[in-house]
Amino acid sequence: MDYLSLIRKPIEAELADFNALFGSSMTHTDGMLAQALDHIRQKAGKRMRPMLILLMARNYGEATKVTQHAAVGLELLHTASLVHDDVVDESGERRGQASLNATYNNKVAVLVGDYLLSTALLNVSLTGNLTIVRYLSELGRTLASGEILQLSNISNQDISEEVYYRVISQKTAALFEACCAIGALSAGAAEADIEAAKRFGSTLGMIFQIRDDIFDYFPSADIGKPTGNDMAEGKLTLPVIYALNSVGDEAMLALARKVKDGTVTPDEIALLVDFTKKNGGIEYAEGRMEQMRRRCMDFIGASVASPELRSALTAYVDFVIRRSN
Repeated sequence: MDYLSLIRKPIEAELADFNALFGSSMTHTDGMLAQALDHIRQKAGKRMRPMLILLMARNYGEATKVTQHAAVGLELLHTASLVHDDVVDESGERRGQASLNATYNNKVAVLVGDYLLSTALLNVSLTGNLTIVRYLSELGRTLASGEILQLSNISNQDISEEVYYRVISQKTAALFEACCAIGALSAGAAEADIEAAKRFGSTLGMIFQIRDDIFDYFPSADIGKPTGNDMAEGKLTLPVIYALNSVGDEAMLALARKVKDGTVTPDEIALLVDFTKKNGGIEYAEGRMEQMRRRCMDFIGASVASPELRSALTAYVDFVIRRSN
């Protein structure tokens, strides 16, 4: 099924307006900065977050100039956070291409990230809506605190689902929650509707991150085996956390502690991946996604009147669960 076409169908005109505004915000005349921004633009994703903002605005009214500037502000904030994350993680790739820090250097990447963040603030100020400005400001703080929590959790020897959910609620769920809140708010939705939209967005973001984490247990097209990148970076995600806590295998728990210590080897990561698959870790994570999907569908059934928007948001949820990258 072509989920993306279903998602875009009700907002084709609005999405075209967004792309034009976002493109102009990512353009500069100075040499190195212009080249760096062009490098980032060439790696544009599917625009999942702006589409969610636009769909929510349409659900509660219309996607206005306020909606568009808010959407550009949020996407620029998200882009800036990715640029900075690549520096923190010393990552050489982003979406299959060389990351900005690998193409230039860390100094350039940090400064470009700062430029994007400032441009995000400029766009959100153009909404003229102090509540939207506050949402975006709080989102920036939450994303940063989530990254710091994740870094501090690496040295925490507890292997806990609770901590895992805390991290992803601040890192990913907060981003989707803000999309839904801002989209609804920009269309003049009532406070109760905004709160319902926020819960939907947060749940959707949790699904998104769990799906991302599952990818790490399966072969990469580039290397032909499970990537194990999360474990190589000291992160234990939901599938392996479940397997470790449900089985209590001391040898595997020792390897998990080596993950957190940063001393685990690629062969040991492969053992943990295999252990996770054999002990229901993937099925458990998929089951949690399905539970969350039902909560999302409850919102769509109760709060989305338009058949076209209902179809688009259902396709959005299903795409997040079933996507392959």
